[in-house]
Amino acid sequence: MRVLLLVLALVLTGCADGGPRRPEVVVTTNILGDVTRMIAGDEAEVTVLMRPGADPHSFGVSARQAAALERAALIVYNGLGLEEGVLRHVGAAREAGVPALAVAEAADPLRYPGGQADPHFWTDPRRMLKAVDAISAAVQRVPGADPAAVRANAAAYRREVERLDAWMERSLAAIPPHRRDLVTDHHVFGYFADRYGFRVVGAVIPGGTTLASPSAADLEQLAGTIREHDVPAIFAGSSQPDRLARVLAEEAGVRVRVVHLFTESLTAPGKGADTYLTLMRANTGAIVDALTERNAS
Repeated sequence: MRVLLLVLALVLTGCADGGPRRPEVVVTTNILGDVTRMIAGDEAEVTVLMRPGADPHSFGVSARQAAALERAALIVYNGLGLEEGVLRHVGAAREAGVPALAVAEAADPLRYPGGQADPHFWTDPRRMLKAVDAISAAVQRVPGADPAAVRANAAAYRREVERLDAWMERSLAAIPPHRRDLVTDHHVFGYFADRYGFRVVGAVIPGGTTLASPSAADLEQLAGTIREHDVPAIFAGSSQPDRLARVLAEEAGVRVRVVHLFTESLTAPGKGADTYLTLMRANTGAIVDALTERNAS
């Protein structure tokens, strides 16, 4: 009788602490982590591997995080080669039977001139809408999640992203056609350019990853491009050192400044870009300011 009462007390205590544990969804990048949390709501525990301010190309996982991937009910990752230090762990978890969603593959990816798929889809909110739909469908299939609640969360978040896209389009309309040439630290704004009518004329690091390095010839050629297009600013990710961008600004021989954007990672809370929506709004404001300043002067 005493044993029965003890078991009953333990069961009741578990219920008082919140009942059965929610299924765990593990997300690699913090941008997708924020979006997934908005979609999952109370239907799943969302664990994000990438800390604020980290570089998705170079961040790695601990043994504890690797174990979290293998016990997850669902893995959400960017894919298309973005998380270069994590993909083998995602692959191992998939081989062990863990469902995994490569979000970028569902977002109508663009390709670099060489043919490689560009993983940076989130700079286009319309493609993020495709991502929201894909994440929503995957979370609805997680055992223990209420599909109706997930659909409602996704619909509400979709409206937020649609409002973001409309606001960005209105804000960016202030930039005249001859000021729509972009130079960035690496090729991260192809989707943004495609959506809003910009041209990416060059990048300090010639490729889609921050792990590559430019040659002296690359920098000299890009300096010529900056002079040719009268580019007023080089946009560099805030999570990356901007030494090369500043060297290039000096090499170009024209008045050009380095403008920090939040490109591939959210910030800590209160630091300017702690959600996907605030990241996109902050970047839009910085781009408008940088590309209209000289025109107005």
